[in-house]
Formats: sequence, C-alpha cells, structure tokens
Amino acid sequence: MIILTGKAVFGGITRGKLLFYHRDENIVSKTIVDNTEIEMQRYEYARSCALKELEELYQTAVSDVGERDAGIFIIHQMLIKDEEFDKTIRRHILSDRYSADYAVAKTARDYSHTLGEMGSEYIKERAADIKDISDRLIRHIQNKSQNRFEMSEKAIVCADDLVPSETVQLDRSKVQAFVTCYGSSNSHTAILARTMNIPAIIGVGKELLESYSGRDALIDGYGGAVYIDPDEDTCRAMERKQEEEGKKRELLKRLKGRKNITLDGTKIRLYANISGLDDVEQALENDADGIGLFRSEFLYLQDQRLPDEEFQFYTYRRVLEGMKGKKVIIRTLDIGADKNIKYFGLAKEENPALGMRSIRLCLTRPELFRTQLRALLRASVYGELSIMLPMITDISEIIRTRELIEETKAQLRARCQPYCENIELGIMIETPAAALLSDILAPEVDFFSIGTNDLEQYVLATDRQNLQLENYRRDLGHEALLRMMRIACENAKKHGIWVGMCGELGADLSLTEEFLRMGISEISVTPAQILPLKQKIRSMNLKEIK
Repeated sequence: MIILTGKAVFGGITRGKLLFYHRDENIVSKTIVDNTEIEMQRYEYARSCALKELEELYQTAVSDVGERDAGIFIIHQMLIKDEEFDKTIRRHILSDRYSADYAVAKTARDYSHTLGEMGSEYIKERAADIKDISDRLIRHIQNKSQNRFEMSEKAIVCADDLVPSETVQLDRSKVQAFVTCYGSSNSHTAILARTMNIPAIIGVGKELLESYSGRDALIDGYGGAVYIDPDEDTCRAMERKQEEEGKKRELLKRLKGRKNITLDGTKIRLYANISGLDDVEQALENDADGIGLFRSEFLYLQDQRLPDEEFQFYTYRRVLEGMKGKKVIIRTLDIGADKNIKYFGLAKEENPALGMRSIRLCLTRPELFRTQLRALLRASVYGELSIMLPMITDISEIIRTRELIEETKAQLRARCQPYCENIELGIMIETPAAALLSDILAPEVDFFSIGTNDLEQYVLATDRQNLQLENYRRDLGHEALLRMMRIACENAKKHGIWVGMCGELGADLSLTEEFLRMGISEISVTPAQILPLKQKIRSMNLKEIK
C-alpha cells in the first residue's frame, strides 16, 4: 500500500480507479527556417484542412442545434479566409522566414494586442474567436489530432492542477474525487469539489505519479490521505469513518426547514454558491434560502465559443424558475486571472490577478457585456433576480454599468420584450479599493457582497493559487482582512444597504460569530456547507458580551 498526503479541501470518502488528466496543448517555439516554400505548403495544407473541418462541423451542428447556433462555424471559416489575417501570416513566413506554426501564433497574438488598429472591421468584431481558429490551424500544421479528455467510467481525477476551463468540461457524473499535486484551498478545483459535494485533496506534490493511473485507490477527504492499493485494515477503518460521518449528516438533515436564527433572535439568510443549472437541486436539497452567487463565467468556460443571448437567457430563466421565487444573485462575467478562456484572445500578463479581468474586461468589450445584460434583464421576469458586479475599484465602473443597463432596457423596450424595472444591483467587495471607498460606493448600489477569496489575496499580498502561502491566509484569520470587512459593513449600515458574503471563508465556523457581529446578514456557501452553518448560527447568542 502506498500512502500520499495532502490538504483536504472537502470531506468525503470514496474508492475507485485513479485517472490522470491529459491536456491537448499546442507548443509553438520561434523558429527561423531556410525553406519558406515548404512552410507555405504546410500553412496551405492546414488552412484547407481547417476549412473542411469547420464545414463538416457546421453541417453536423445544423442538424443538431439549428442554423442559428451552427453559425459560429461559418464565422470561423470567414475568419480564416479574412484577407488581412491571411496576408499577415504569409508575410511572416515569406519575409520573416518564420515557421508556419509560429507565423500563425504570432499573427493571432499580435491581433489580440492591437485590435483597435486593425483595418478589418470584421476581425475587430470577432476578436474572441481568433485564438480558437489559430489553435485549429496550428494543430493541423503540427499534424495533431484533436483530443478531448474523455471518461468512459467513474474515476478519481488526478492532475498537477486544473483550471476552470478544464474542470467545467469534465463529466461530473463520473468524477468521484479530485487529487492534485499543487493548487490551494481557494483554487477552482477545490471550489468545484465543494459545489459537487465530492472529496478533494490538493498539494499532494510530485509523489503523485502518472504511473499510478489505473490503480485502485481509497480517498479520505477528511484526513487528506490517498491510499493506493489499500489493505484490508485501512478499508475497514475508512468504512467505520464513513459511517460516523454519515450519522453526523443525518443529524444535520433534521435542521432542514428550521429558521436561521441565533438564540438572541438575529435572523441570517443562508444562500448557496453555484456554478450552473445543475447545482440548483443541490442548493434546494440543502435548504438554501436563495442563491448568493451564481458564477456566470462558467457558461463561457464550458464551450469553445461565446454563449449567445438565447443560451444565457434560457439558463438564467431556468435557475430563477428552479429556485421558486427565492432570491438569485447572478454575478456578471468574472473572467481573467486563473479563469482564462482561450477564445477570448486575452494578452499574456505578468500579473493576471491584477490585470484585465472581470468588470474591467466587460467595460472594454461593451457588446459582450450588453449581451449578458440583455439575457439577465429578460430572465428577471421569471423570479427574484439581483445582479452583482465583480472586481469593483472605482465608482465610475458602477456608473458606467448603470448606463449600459439603461441602454439595454431601451433595446428591450424597442423589441417589446418584458423585463423587471427594479432589479437590485450590488457589488462585490473583493479589492482593498472597494472596501476603503465603500462609503462612496454604498449610495450607488443596493447591497455589498464580500468576496473573501480575492479580498484575502489582495489585502495579504498572497497568491490564492499558491499552496505554500496557505498559512499566511486562512489559518490565521488575519486581522487585516477582518478590518477591511468591518469597514465595508460599517459604511453599508450608514447608508442603509445590506451586506452579505460569498467567499469560501464564509464556511469557516470559527469565524461565523465574528461575521455576524460585523453586521453581515447573508452568508453564501457551497450547498453542502449550509446545514453545518445553520447549526452553528442556531447555537450562538450575539447579546453575550465578548
């Protein structure tokens, strides 16, 4: 038996086969060639293959989803045929003597950097698809087949770490647990595991070898241990542990339907964090009062193209209807940093967590933002919707968003499409700037929601993805973070707006009383963490002097 240890980020015990995640990546290096004629032939071949492949995809998609949604493949064909795009690639091969794959990669990268100066209006409008078509061309130049990570049966997924665009495309019904070499308790692998209610262990290190793939393993998501080829004694011990934890969960289920109220009569709303429509059932099953954070970016991560207005509208509507009149707070697109999307064509940044992301990206691509706002407003008539803006650092971002919302309402009125006029607009307090300016921001919004995942990393200058820095963050319950939260709560109270929190720290039961004493009236956590939090709240008396 081999025992590996790491950090447990979500409890649970499961047994299954280990399966290692494989990426299909294009590696391109800058290469100067002698024979440009051969490189031109490689490019021409790849171009014809890509166009043929896209036509086949279009024909298949038409019968599956209709012409409207299949149109993306026509757009990609037009991009490859675009005169300026094609001419630039050819110039790099013939004049600069670059290899065909590097010529494509450089052209795509340069277009992403200088879109505002390009002569082709069509390229400007379809910037988000440049990365996708360049990857397709490079794949054919390098004569690679397109591989997608498939799971034929249930397994324990292992990886060095997983980014959101990878986790969202996994078949959730077949994932028994996550085990990663690196990552942190704030990583999206950990967050997804909590949402999916499955065991997860991070930070196992290099001892997690790919050669273990296919071997039998027992995962202890409570103790942070991976037992490979477990012996009988270990199996029996884990069975007893699983029974004990099962009894605890059954006791918690007795709390369902009871009020979230402290012994002194303070009422708290317990909401659920979700990543999509599939999580609504879990939220209701765990007695959520509403949805405190719907991460809308996962709609953009689950495919290789932008979700159109109809798809977003359908999803938001289904979530609102599924929650049966309970409040649903949908966060607008929060892309950037660790949540990168290839087809967005974002420029490489030295410090992406501090770069072009979230509300900044939305306001620099207003058409992208307007599409989401239209879908949200249209869906608002099917339930109680609130809209939340991420990564706010200045009042101008709120003012500009309100202007876009009003413009969007005018578009919907012109279309004779209904929407709710009075929708709550809130912001996430997840930057030091937002906390320190909360007295100025509060009059412009209806609520604050403290996002401790990012606020923690910015206040403490600690990379949330770096496991080595764990002890600098959560384990200390850092006073600097708590002070930032208190500032936001005090200013919210002065201006008569409510404050919630939706970060992972909300599930830390050792800090629950501290949060409630600050004035936080709503806490949103992953569905499985709602009942333990309810139990904690019902045992507290805030009138006791500390």
